[in-house]
Amino acid sequence: MSMLLDRNNKMGSPSFHELKRQASFFFKEKIKTARLALTDVTAAELLTEEATNGEFWAPDTRTMSVISRAAFEVDDYWRIVDILHNRLTKFDRKTWRVSYKTLLLLDHLLTHGPLRVADEFQDDKEVIEKMGNFQFVDEKGFNWGLSVRNLSARIVNLLENELFLKEERARTRKLTRGIQGFGSFTSRRSPSHDGSFKGLNFRPCRRCNSDNSAQINQEYEFLAPDDNLLTDKRIHKAEKIYEDVSSGLENSGEIREDEYPVEDHPFCYSDHHTSESLLSTLE
Repeated sequence: MSMLLDRNNKMGSPSFHELKRQASFFFKEKIKTARLALTDVTAAELLTEEATNGEFWAPDTRTMSVISRAAFEVDDYWRIVDILHNRLTKFDRKTWRVSYKTLLLLDHLLTHGPLRVADEFQDDKEVIEKMGNFQFVDEKGFNWGLSVRNLSARIVNLLENELFLKEERARTRKLTRGIQGFGSFTSRRSPSHDGSFKGLNFRPCRRCNSDNSAQINQEYEFLAPDDNLLTDKRIHKAEKIYEDVSSGLENSGEIREDEYPVEDHPFCYSDHHTSESLLSTLE
């Protein structure tokens, strides 16, 4: 009896659960590597799938920035929007995080990606509006139903109000350029800028002066659990995919994203794109 209790205690111990999570993480990474090698899936497609999965952590700002830039290429654009369409049409209360994270990424694409994104998701307005009826309060007392409702209302407004969309795109672009200008001074203190993403900590944003996104910033902290064991591995994996997607984007004489602080504002992304982009550029 005592041996059985001891075994159950070990299986319920934090170390056992951490081992299971690490094993699961390793297995998923092997599957992704195989998909990249054996299928026609792209790195941007994998990033989009991961950014909108059912895990607890929210898509980080760097991931959404890379996805929005990849969306300016025709092939990746269709892969990205197909994933988002599928996520939205499969909205379910039991897997609400998938749909909520899809809305987060769609919000970013509308304000940072190709102009045609707004036209692309006109037919999804009905399901996005229905998501506003979602109700859920977690054990900590955080009202996720209100968060989903506010975000869905904002996205519907972006899709319906052309003036509001233009204002938001102009506002985020202005913020980006302002932060880049500030980064040109602070980057001199950085120990190294080799053009890669190594050494960066992809933390969610904690501060924001925008009323529209203040709620979202708070939610990033709730989506991300206190799980530090997998942080380094997630960052290492992200580095590889970022380098694949961003090849050719960091060496064109433009300001590199790692030359300004990205953790201070949710809209600190670069709006520079490759000259080969076939879709519409920013206004």
